[in-house]
Amino acid sequence: MEHPSDADCLSRTNRSIEALLSSHPTRTLPRSKGVTTANLSLLRDLPSNGLGIEKTTDFLWKWIAGGLNYSSLSPNYYGFVTGGTTPAARIAETIVSAYDQNVSVHLPEQSVATVVEDRALELLLELLHFDVTVWNGRTFTTGATASNIVGLACGREHILHEAIKKKHGDLGSKHSVGDIGLIGACLKAGVEQIQVLTTMPHSSLSKAASVIGLGRDSVQDVGCGGDSLNFDFEKLAEMVKRENTLSIVVVSCSEVNTGGFATHSYDDLRNLRRLCDDFGAWLHVDGAFGIFARVLRGIDGFDRIVSGGEGLELADSITGDAHKLLNVPYDCGFVFIRHPTIGKEVFNNPNAAYLTAGKQIQHSIQSPLNIGIENSRRFRALPVYATLMAYGRVGYQDMLKRQIGFARMLAAYINSHQDFELLPTALRKDSGLYENIFIIVLFKARDRSLNRQLTEKVNASSRVYVSGTVWNGEPACRVAVANWQAEPERDFAVMQSVLEKVLYNWRAGRGTHASKEVK
Repeated sequence: MEHPSDADCLSRTNRSIEALLSSHPTRTLPRSKGVTTANLSLLRDLPSNGLGIEKTTDFLWKWIAGGLNYSSLSPNYYGFVTGGTTPAARIAETIVSAYDQNVSVHLPEQSVATVVEDRALELLLELLHFDVTVWNGRTFTTGATASNIVGLACGREHILHEAIKKKHGDLGSKHSVGDIGLIGACLKAGVEQIQVLTTMPHSSLSKAASVIGLGRDSVQDVGCGGDSLNFDFEKLAEMVKRENTLSIVVVSCSEVNTGGFATHSYDDLRNLRRLCDDFGAWLHVDGAFGIFARVLRGIDGFDRIVSGGEGLELADSITGDAHKLLNVPYDCGFVFIRHPTIGKEVFNNPNAAYLTAGKQIQHSIQSPLNIGIENSRRFRALPVYATLMAYGRVGYQDMLKRQIGFARMLAAYINSHQDFELLPTALRKDSGLYENIFIIVLFKARDRSLNRQLTEKVNASSRVYVSGTVWNGEPACRVAVANWQAEPERDFAVMQSVLEKVLYNWRAGRGTHASKEVK
């Protein structure tokens, strides 16, 4: 510390953080006054002379902290798919900030950071039941969106390289997209279009397609239609056979609104793999949070969920979010690539001698800046390593069982309630209804006027937070259970209380009084 006040402010901040965590916040959102005050308190101009660390620390805790939500702190924040931060991951994150490593170049003689990152990725592969020796192209990213960019970029590189080789023979890596560009590679390969074929794609997939030059319109839904996430294999086969067209086939491993899966068995993935091999397509898995269903292998009561993640090892690339169900701090995603050199062909930094890995020896660990988007990278691997070390496979199985347990309790309540409707409709017709529930519960109010306001009314309680979405053209509420603190009975009691209070107040406003007010 440069000055005694620096240490004092850091100590005060640590005490404040400890008090915040010990308080177990019951709110999910800040008070509206806190947000307004925080906005009004922001600097209007850059001060000529800084205000000093003491006043700045006071300001941050007095004004800014009061305007922040409790999305990761509260077990009852069900918006988006928002994980929390496990205690072990939080401790590691403190070390990350203190040492502030730039984990970009593999310099094993100078820092253990890249070795920790590689080992954390291996532990993650083990947790997800993937063969560590197969997935040598692996790295952490800022999240599943960046991971999808990496996966699709590698797929684009691979299918074009193979198409060029098929037409001209092996011309070497200098005839790759990374060197001659997308247009040049397409012309050399005689390719007019690259399409991304999937079912109910997440918006980040379209964003990734846009970033890598394929365009959002390249993403085509080849599902069976309706509420189904399943591939229409006949339609898919017709699409991949198109002349002068290359394909990237994407498996949505847990759809964002329902938590449903696009595949349901090893045979489904094997059929996709064969189709991709026959027509030179790349097979990519968008595994954001559904990938973690594999953690529950061999545990009774979760066979249908686990089946949604079976066979994924047959893919060429797999992506996921660690800041969701792994419950590490934002931002952290991961990508696994089967082909160990393809990442370097896309992301290599050329003509930069200062970015080499120290001594000119062969390293088994690739420098992260040459296999991913970023040249400057936070040590986001350490919280992953720490949380896997602290809780292990059984700890994460327990987290998932609690999260799914609450989701299934809520689904049963919604499905039996006269005022709510569980979605999608096809789910209610399944004899194994609740066995299909993963961590997301989608529902709506049967009364249309209430349904239009339902999300707003639920969130107004500040006791829980849910996402609003649209399903089949109508508003719907989406509850995504992802926090490590989930406790089924406790959290169900809170959610039930909020929903019954919303119903009571709505009925009272219409003059249709309930027998008693729900507190």
